[in-house]
Amino acid sequence: MESKDAKDPFKGVDWKSVGGDMQQNPSAQPTLKKRLPKRVRQIPDYYFLPRWPLPKAILFCSACIGGGVAAGMVVESWIENKVKEDGGVIWEFDK
Repeated sequence: MESKDAKDPFKGVDWKSVGGDMQQNPSAQPTLKKRLPKRVRQIPDYYFLPRWPLPKAILFCSACIGGGVAAGMVVESWIENKVKEDGGVIWEFDK
């Protein structure tokens, strides 16, 4: 049984230099090319998230938190009323 390493003819090939000057002239030194962007894109600050004034942001966040607290209080009172109607039993496993 032969190992897979013996069958691989491309082992150790420098794939970055294939098709370049290094393949045609092995004695040439590799050169590094710097790619300079043609233009720099200016991305605005509000591209991903809107930027609100501080008072408006505080008001919006406070309203969301207050709505969540109010919803929790409504659910709690609804559960208390259901427990009182059923005689204080939340789950019955007999039925």
